[in-house]
This record gives sequence, C-alpha cells and structure tokens, in this order.
Amino acid sequence: MKVVSTNIAKPTTIEWNGEKLETGIYKTPVSSSIYLGKNDVNNDSVIDRKDHGGEHKACYFYSASHYAHFKELYPNLDWKFGMFGENITIDNFEETNIRIGDTFKIGSAIIQVSEPRQPCFKLGLRFKNQKILKDFIQSSYSGFYVRIIEEGEVKNGDNLTLIERNPNDISVEDVFSLLSYNKDNELLKQAIKEESLLSEKYRNSI
Repeated sequence: MKVVSTNIAKPTTIEWNGEKLETGIYKTPVSSSIYLGKNDVNNDSVIDRKDHGGEHKACYFYSASHYAHFKELYPNLDWKFGMFGENITIDNFEETNIRIGDTFKIGSAIIQVSEPRQPCFKLGLRFKNQKILKDFIQSSYSGFYVRIIEEGEVKNGDNLTLIERNPNDISVEDVFSLLSYNKDNELLKQAIKEESLLSEKYRNSI
C-alpha cells in the first residue's frame, strides 16, 4: 500500500442553512511532505475541534481505488485527491482487511487505526449534493482515522507497512456497517463496546 497523494486545506467559508461557517473539508494535493502531529496534520485546517482532529482523529486516510465508484455517481465534479477530506490517499486498501487497532509505519511516523469516518453535511457541500452521505454509508468505503503513536513526515511514494495486527478481528468495515445494514448485529455491537482501541465517543454513537 503506497501513498499517492498528501492533502491539506486552507479554511474555506461556506453557507449552510443561512449561516456562514468555516471548514477544512476542501483538501487538495500538495507536492511537499506533510507532518503527522499527535492531534492533527501540521499546516492543515481543522476548524471543528469537537468532531475533527484530536487523539483519535489526528489524520484521515482514504483509498484511491474507491474513487471510481463515486465518479460514476457524480461524474460532473472536479475530481482530485482529497475529495473526501482525507489527508493521505493510499493507492489501494479495503476496509474489510484493516482492523481497528492495527499499527502501521508510514514515512517516519507510526500510526494506529482508530475508527471509520462518519460523514456529515460538509461532505455533502463538497460534493454539491447531500445525497453523498447516503451513498457513502451504503458503499462501505469509509476510509479510516488514526492515532499518531510516533510523529513523523509522510510524502508521496511512502509505503503503508503493517507493524502489528490487532488479534481482535474487528475490521473497519465491521464497525462502519453498524451505521447502515448491520444495525441488528448485537454480538458485533457488544464486541465493539469492549474494544478499548475504539474511541469512547464512537462506541457511544453506535
């Protein structure tokens, strides 16, 4: 798994329900390396600190291989990496093969998978259509947030290399599925409630 794009954003003012607010959803590729800090990516815009950034959402990863699915649904957009608000675009991964708590080395940083993305209206603004929220959830292509175990720099071409596999076999897709088709799986819900590596806020949301 290899980095194909590193993406950051400047604050962008948008209008939502008659109010103006700032967001960092409009991420675009950069040619330089980015630095993964404990709570965010250096020089990136994290406006809403309640729902973004911090220990459990320091950096967001998305798979370039998922883009084709959404390009078919939204062909008229100006497509570029960073469309989903991800800081790091990886050439190919599947959420079914990434476990909550897996630890990876990327560039000079060490990261730990913390939770899937829960989309909000700002993704709808980026896509110019709030229908993307439903399409995103139904796709199972959530991407994932990480904790930063060791801070470091990441650049295009760096590999995402597995260091330690979490023996508790709960994938990113397993957790994300509870937002849609898997709501009645009480056994999985219980396993996730007991998964100490998943953030308390996310456990409470499902």
